[in-house]
Parts: sequence; structure tokens; C-alpha cells
Amino acid sequence: MKTAFTQSVPRSLTRPGSDKPGVKAWAGSAVALSILAGAVIAGPHLLAPSTSQAVAPPLPVVTVSTPLRGNVDTRLEFLGQFSAVDSVELRAQVGGTLTKIGFKDGDIVHKGDLLFVIDPTPYQIKLSEATAQLESAHARLDLASREFVRAQTLKRTGFGTIENADQRAADQRADQAAVDDAEALVRDARFDLDHCYITAPFTGRIGSHLISVGNLIAGSRAASSPTTLLATLVSIDPIYLNFDMSEADYMTFLRRRQQQKEPLADKVEVSLSDEKRFSREGTLDFVDNTLNRSSGTIHARATIPDRDLLLTPGGFARVRLAVAPPATALLVPDASVLPDQSEHIVLTVGLNDVVTPKRVQLGDLRDGLRVIRSGLTPSDRVIIDGIPTVRPGSKVSPEIRSISLVDQSQG
Repeated sequence: MKTAFTQSVPRSLTRPGSDKPGVKAWAGSAVALSILAGAVIAGPHLLAPSTSQAVAPPLPVVTVSTPLRGNVDTRLEFLGQFSAVDSVELRAQVGGTLTKIGFKDGDIVHKGDLLFVIDPTPYQIKLSEATAQLESAHARLDLASREFVRAQTLKRTGFGTIENADQRAADQRADQAAVDDAEALVRDARFDLDHCYITAPFTGRIGSHLISVGNLIAGSRAASSPTTLLATLVSIDPIYLNFDMSEADYMTFLRRRQQQKEPLADKVEVSLSDEKRFSREGTLDFVDNTLNRSSGTIHARATIPDRDLLLTPGGFARVRLAVAPPATALLVPDASVLPDQSEHIVLTVGLNDVVTPKRVQLGDLRDGLRVIRSGLTPSDRVIIDGIPTVRPGSKVSPEIRSISLVDQSQG
């Protein structure tokens, strides 16, 4: 007898079409898991920018401009010091007691004003004695002259001797010499008396008195012994302005003037220590004949009017000397000129926006701008703003702007 083995199957598995919902659910879960895994793996790469898409740093922004063209004259600038045209130390030529001071310290005194009085009494006595001696000498001369005339008359008539006539002539000449000597003593005494009154030799500003009334003054007309300094007096209008030129500036001064068909006016411009502009004019009236070997400079001097009495001997001022007529030159802001050891450079931007330095030769400042004697062309694009952010050879982003006058007071 055969035995049959049978296996019961669950109904859910044997029902027709019952397998479709389970397969779809499994397939959906698998797809979702695949998408999630891909997102986890690819997410960081999708969020991070690629190398080709990385943002480059921005180029430095600078302001550029072509040089300003203008007509400027060739001129040199120096530092000068004022000194008085006339200066005197007031000293007594005669000794005695100071009895009067005729000014206040720091006053402006005029020529002939009485400044000091030394006791004149001893010199008046001396003058009186000399005058008396002169009168006595004149009396003797009158007598000798009359006796000489009588002796000559007697000699012609035969009543007098030749020897007597000659003696009277000699007496007359001796008495005449005595008169001359007495007259000299009178002039000497009057000179001493006159110099008891010390007056201003010229108009100027006087300093403080160095001796008070009542002090004994030591004087010496020949300055053979120490004399007493009473005060100092300096002239005030006009006034000298002294300055020194370097050898290079002096050669520029000479060569520029030799190139001119007619000599330029020796005009200088002056700016005081508290001024920004050159507000005064003067005349160059002296250039020394030798260079100083130790300093390599030559001394020059200008005369400046001082009608407002504002200039003081010993004070300093800038002096500007024009040595050639106006000519076309290039100007750039002074801040755009950079020192390079003993030379100077200007940063320019080429057509490819690359920074290129150029060596330049400088002139002076005009209206806040620096004159460029050589090294630049009118078409060069000069960096006038943003210099600290660039370096030679780097690329920049230029913005064009025109140069303007910064400070007209400098011109």
C-alpha cells in the first residue's frame, strides 16, 4: 500500500494573483533606499562648487589719470633767513655818567632821534678851556702881525734891520701855529661834547637798553679800550633775505640764464613761516663769488620791502627764484610719486591693466601737484589713488578720473 505525502500551503500564497502587492512594496522600498543612498553619497559633491566654478578674488580697484599738462616756469626754492640791511651796536665814544635814556625798549626810532645822554659837564668845561686858549692865541697872533708890519716898514725906510724884520716874521708864524693848535683843541672838545648826546644813525627798531641811568659809561673814540654797549639798532625797511644754493642749483641757475637772450628780472617770491602761499616779492641783488668748500653751497641774497614791518631779522622764510620762462610740463599729484632709494618712481597702468613703475625726474610743487621733468608721457595712465593695494606686475581694475588742483595756495 502506497502512502501519499501531502504539504498544506497557506491560502494567501496559493490564491491566484495574491503575489502582486508584496512584490510592488518590496520594489518600492528598494528604489527609495537607492535614491537615499545616492543622495547621501552624492550630496556633498553636489553642494560643493567645482574647481572650475570657484570664485576668483576681485582685482584691486585703483584710480588712474593721465598727467595734467600746463605751462610752468623753471624755478628754484630755498630756505632763507632775514637779516637787517643796517645794524649797529650803540657804544659811547666818550666816558661819563649816563643821565638820560630817550626811548622805550623796542621802539621804532628815526634818524637823528636822541637815544642816550652822558653827563656833558666835564666836556663843556674842556670846551671852555680850549676856547679861552684859542682867544689867547688869536690875541698873540694879532700883536705879532702888527709888529711884523712895522718891522717891514722900518726895513724899507732904512730905520730897521733885516734881522728884526725876520724875527717878527718868525714870531707871526709861531703865533699862527698856536692859533691852529688852539682851534684843533676846540674842535676836539666840541667833538667830545657832541658825543655826549647819542642819536640814531638811521631809522630802525631799537632793542632794550643795556645800561641804566646813573651808571658810569666807558668810552673810547679810537676803540683802543673796552667800551660800554648801550643798545642795538637794526633797520626795518627794506630787509635782506639770505639763502644758500647748492652747486647743482647754482649750475641750473647759471645755465638757464645763459640760454636766455635777455636776462630775466631778478625777481624772487617769499613765503613766511606761517604762510602757505608766496605773498611777497623782492629782488635778487647779490650772489657770492666763491662756493663754500665745506658745504658745497654758494651764498645769495635778496632785498625784500617791509612796509608793514612784519619781517624780523633772524626769522626764516621760503624763497622762490624763477630762472626760465614758462614751458609745457606734466604734473601729477605729489602723493602719487614714490621714493626709490635716491630716485623717484610713478606707478602706471598699461593697456593690459598691469601695474608698471616708471622712473621720473621731479620739479617743484605747483598748486599741490608735482612737476615731472622727464620719465612720463602725456598718455601714461598714472595711479593717483589706491597705491597701497597694488604692486608692480600685478593686474588691477582701473577707474579713470581727471587730476584736479588740490591746493592752489601752494602756487
